[in-house]
Amino acid sequence: MRLQKFIYILGMLFISISSFSQSTKQQQLEEQRRRLKEQIEQMRSLLADTKLKQRSVLDEVETLNSQINTRQNLIKITNQQANLLTREINANLKKMGSYREELKILKEDYARMIVKSYKSKSQQSKIMFLLSSSDFTQAYKRLQYMKQYNEHRKEQADQIQNRTEELQVLNKDLLQRKKNKEVLVEENREAQERLKEEKKQQQALMASIRKKEGTYKKEIKKKQEQASAIDKAIEKLIREAIAKANKKAGKKASKKGSATTFALTPEDKKLADNFTANKGKFPWPVGTGRLTKKYGRQPHPTLPNIQINSSGVELETRPGEKARAIFEGEVMAIQKLKGAGRLVHVRHGNYITVYYNLENISVKEGQKVSTKQSIGEVRVNPATGRAIMKFLIFKDTKKMNPQSWIYKM
Repeated sequence: MRLQKFIYILGMLFISISSFSQSTKQQQLEEQRRRLKEQIEQMRSLLADTKLKQRSVLDEVETLNSQINTRQNLIKITNQQANLLTREINANLKKMGSYREELKILKEDYARMIVKSYKSKSQQSKIMFLLSSSDFTQAYKRLQYMKQYNEHRKEQADQIQNRTEELQVLNKDLLQRKKNKEVLVEENREAQERLKEEKKQQQALMASIRKKEGTYKKEIKKKQEQASAIDKAIEKLIREAIAKANKKAGKKASKKGSATTFALTPEDKKLADNFTANKGKFPWPVGTGRLTKKYGRQPHPTLPNIQINSSGVELETRPGEKARAIFEGEVMAIQKLKGAGRLVHVRHGNYITVYYNLENISVKEGQKVSTKQSIGEVRVNPATGRAIMKFLIFKDTKKMNPQSWIYKM
């Protein structure tokens, strides 16, 4: 009996761990689904906002493309949730079948015990059973047997009661999971219908863009020139900061009159080493957001036959979202540039992180900042209604790919 009880407890422990694991996965998927739905609603509002008169067709298509991609991710996540629920439902059905079979055996065993007990139910029979013992040792063993028999009968009754209650809970849980799955399946059906409508809208907008492709090529070229001018201004500021820091440290400038690397103090070197050690582990520079433009040379999101270059990554977030330092360091500079709003440069030894298109800056030059500390708000573009922050990483004057440094970017 002890072995059976141990096996039962072990089985229940395994089931509990498995159920907890599935429950945790379901919670993670639900959180992802909630965020995706929130992003879709934000983009839907942008597309429906008639106040954004200055928004170009390119911006509209880019927003619509993002909405379509997000909708596809939502459908994928919802499918994963539904599939997980299917596995949970099947596991419940299997568990219920096992419980019913076990309950049947328990009841049959209990019935046999009751019949046997009934046949020898009289107190006289029990006394005679003891008195017929050949010696005291045998009488004691028979007494112990009778005691264990009664305990076993009680234990069987308790097990039947427990199994019955567990079956009722499982059945209730099964019905709820089936209901949850039906809701998810219906939501996915509606999402598929919306996706079809969005793709039709996308095709119509792309047709209008192709008619005026030359005009839009000029618009893209102008934006690239503006981005290059901003990059040059950032690089110039970094070179000046290096020269200033090196002069303070007593390091002479190169023959060309400018240095390209920081002269590091022991404290700076330690900070830089810690920065390097955390590559791939840094938090996102915004609490909530999504990657809308990758680092480096790439096809334009709307006109793929046109190549564009990005010195950093662009992250779209919700209006009012805070920008935050990805690692401890010191605010090296706060810059204001046309087309980029305000920029905050944070130095981490010989590494620099740059956050631009900010407003309501909450730090000042020379201030020490900690990991995830707010440094300002991401500015909303009045023409497009979108809150997009560009994020760059430099090692001295060399640009780095932020996607290699930020966790799961």
